[in-house]
Amino acid sequence: MKKSEQALRLLRALEEVYPEAHCALIYQNPWQLLVATILSAQCTDKRVNLVTARLFKVLPGPEQMAAASQSQVEDLVRSTGFFRNKAKNLIHCAEQILTRHQGEVPADLDALVALSGVGRKTANVVLGNAYQIPGMVVDTHVKRLAQRFGWTKSDHPEQIELELSRLLPAADWTQSGHTLIAHGRACCKAPTPNCSSCPIVELCPRKGVQKSK
Repeated sequence: MKKSEQALRLLRALEEVYPEAHCALIYQNPWQLLVATILSAQCTDKRVNLVTARLFKVLPGPEQMAAASQSQVEDLVRSTGFFRNKAKNLIHCAEQILTRHQGEVPADLDALVALSGVGRKTANVVLGNAYQIPGMVVDTHVKRLAQRFGWTKSDHPEQIELELSRLLPAADWTQSGHTLIAHGRACCKAPTPNCSSCPIVELCPRKGVQKSK
């Protein structure tokens, strides 16, 4: 069986285990998802959702964010960690969206990563979930599982994104991220996976590696 066929078979099995896997960030439009994803760096989705519930009442759109002071935004996002840099990036990002994109979050990868505080992971989250444009999200969970499944040997997120994009059909990119993250949180954890209770262990290449040792 080809590597791509094995990968897709494993992914389909995971989808049966985690049929409800989805983006855990709460948002109502692309701007809110962009902000929430920027805030999610080194922070839990649960904490971000608590913060954005208040943040979006005070500063609902890029116009309000761009007009806000650094100290105001810092106070609103403080509990997400790295709040000074996050506040600075959010204000600058809002300014860029207003001046470059007529107040609309761009539905384009290159345009998104050109915004302050936006990397490829954030851009792909926005593309896949707000615009239904296939985006391969590589976070710590996806990276860990892709390595354990033998889908990549790289440690670099951009290279992993490229390899997974070649391995999996574009139609699966967005949902595969949600599914892998769900499995990473529930079972295939760091630093040690819980293989004894893994629902797809029979399909996992790691099982063969463990048996050979």
